[in-house]
Amino acid sequence: MPDSPDELAALLARPPSATRRPTVAALEDRLFQPIPVLDHGFVRLVDYMGDDAAIVQAARVSYGAGTKAVRDDRGLIRYLMRHRHTTPFEMCEIKLHIKLPIFVARQWIRHRTASVNEYSARYSILDREFYLPSPGDLAVQSSTNRQGRDQPLDPDQAAAVLDLLRDDAVQVYSHYEQLLNDQGDGTPVDPAAPRLARELARMNLTLGWYTQWYWKINLHNLFHFLSLRIDPHAQHEIRVYAEAIADLTRAWAPAAFEAFEDYRQHAAFLSREELSIVRAVVAGSSLEVEIERSRLSAREKRELRDKLCSPS
Repeated sequence: MPDSPDELAALLARPPSATRRPTVAALEDRLFQPIPVLDHGFVRLVDYMGDDAAIVQAARVSYGAGTKAVRDDRGLIRYLMRHRHTTPFEMCEIKLHIKLPIFVARQWIRHRTASVNEYSARYSILDREFYLPSPGDLAVQSSTNRQGRDQPLDPDQAAAVLDLLRDDAVQVYSHYEQLLNDQGDGTPVDPAAPRLARELARMNLTLGWYTQWYWKINLHNLFHFLSLRIDPHAQHEIRVYAEAIADLTRAWAPAAFEAFEDYRQHAAFLSREELSIVRAVVAGSSLEVEIERSRLSAREKRELRDKLCSPS
């Protein structure tokens, strides 16, 4: 796979180079350092451009002279986030090397606002690495959410599921090697047996197999990704990657990340009908009375109660 231990050691041993571009000390210390995720995955910072100051600089080019006296940098960034002025955040970009299970990658790629270059099993042979959940992450299908999980399996059930997943993965990789008939250097294991093309041999590998890619995205689109994927309702296996990236983003642009937390991650969107209910409650009416007399559906009523009554 890309970046062997020797290549990684060489990157980390590289002496710092002088540069005139702005750098973030908290990120410089994390360059090329893999952040472990799941059992074999990682998130690794490869490069970045810009910081909080780049957001402010871009905004002031747009607004013209005089804004410095009106609000400080943090206040300006919060204003931009609050009023959805997104283009200044696009001045910052980050590039990550990510190793992840294929089923997580297929969910992740739905965010079509990044540049992606994925490791190709057409050209190379995949390593014997597949994802096995921890027993506590194995759960039954939710009865209220078609794309979620509910209560964890009991220990015996979890052990049986893990045995099944492990056995299937081992067998599948054995068949993959048999189809390839390749010692890894192009030499056949069995000269009398056929050597199936790599682009065909890969098709029996499961979605739990690991892939890798380089993923480059600007800060505005990254915030959208994070708002969906660090949400408690997101699938655990993609959420842990998003949390690792969020930690890097917090170090990269702390003022912008604070604004994101306040105005996106921990904020709530209210529809026109919901806003009218809140106004009636502020004027002295009962929340339950206003919810019940509203035109909201049963699900919308439940979601509004969650927005207003559940702790953030």
